[in-house]
Amino acid sequence: MAEGFVAALPSAGSTAVQEASPAERQQEIVMKLEEKVALTLDQLGIRDPASVQRLFAEVREALLAERQQLVAGGAADEADRIRLAKALRDRWLGRKNGLLSFIGEHWLKPAERDLKPSVGRAFNELRQLAAELEVERLAAQIPIRAPHKAAESPEAGRPISAPAPDLSLPGYRRPLGSIHPITRVQREIEEIFLGLGYRIETGPEIESTYYNFDALNIPESHPSRDDVDTFYLDARTVLRTHTSPVQIRAMQKFGAPLYIIIPGTCYRRDNPDATHSPMFHQMEGLAIDEDITFADLKGTLDYFAKRLLGERTRTRLTPSFFPFTEPSGELAVSCFLCEGKGCRTCKQSGWIELGGCGMVHPEVLRAGGIDPDRYSGWAFGMGIDRFAMTKYDIGDIQLFFQSDVRFLEQF
Repeated sequence: MAEGFVAALPSAGSTAVQEASPAERQQEIVMKLEEKVALTLDQLGIRDPASVQRLFAEVREALLAERQQLVAGGAADEADRIRLAKALRDRWLGRKNGLLSFIGEHWLKPAERDLKPSVGRAFNELRQLAAELEVERLAAQIPIRAPHKAAESPEAGRPISAPAPDLSLPGYRRPLGSIHPITRVQREIEEIFLGLGYRIETGPEIESTYYNFDALNIPESHPSRDDVDTFYLDARTVLRTHTSPVQIRAMQKFGAPLYIIIPGTCYRRDNPDATHSPMFHQMEGLAIDEDITFADLKGTLDYFAKRLLGERTRTRLTPSFFPFTEPSGELAVSCFLCEGKGCRTCKQSGWIELGGCGMVHPEVLRAGGIDPDRYSGWAFGMGIDRFAMTKYDIGDIQLFFQSDVRFLEQF
């Protein structure tokens, strides 16, 4: 071992020194180790790979010994077990004052070039070994000491002992989570369309202005392209405002025929209130094939509404305008709570609006690489969040994103 790392041996003829006990030897190693990690390898006289290996072997021995000593000592209770495990973890793995931090700072970083590989390998091995000191893993290995029996009671003449545990009591159970209401509604919609032969497609949430606007026939003058409505990362990159860009990407990737649904998160500059959020979830559907007509769109949406909301549900399409569909419509369904009679949920109208739809604009088909003279298609889009609000009678969209367990455990 390098100079300065072991106690001086007695010279010939001197009185032999009594061998130290394991506990005394461990204390000596620990005290020396705290001093050594504050010095560089050069200051410690470590100048060759063999000395590096011996040095790190000493450190590993100290780590294992401290861990063994902690486990052997046990803990008084669960809180004491966590406290002891955390103290040893912090001693070795603390970010600022942990021994491994000092070793990395004083041994590894300033090591000479020819020693760097040896020090790096040894340091990595030490870090892997130190992973055993993570609190949960270490605490599980520390036994809880059984309470000592007290001396015999002079009055009763019999020993006083701790009461035996009641094995009939229920054990500790972790509370089970539940499916988030937005995820629940999304999965219900997906199951319906998967049963019709559609497949699920996804795309990036950070999107180019080409896919988010230009390819969807949305002109530069459209209000949705203003920075007061859209989150721009730079002049050509946005947080997508709808899942429609995936339509173009899917057309370019798969061509026609194409039957897909597109769930995902979208972003718009909406001020948070009971019905608006800068982040929301959308579900889109797209069908492209030969001889697709508006009747196919209405039939599909009517089937979807009945499967999701009940067989007595009626659908209504009213004319509207969207740059990426022509003709366009707004889809509404009869209120599934009052069955069209009028209630608070449907604002006494008897109808609930779900979203927009229409026949895919020829320019959008061309942007996707599909010949509009041969193929036609329809698309729809609806907000999953607002649909979940209506279905579960939730009055504030912000509740979905506040992670309040009292709210989420109702589902």
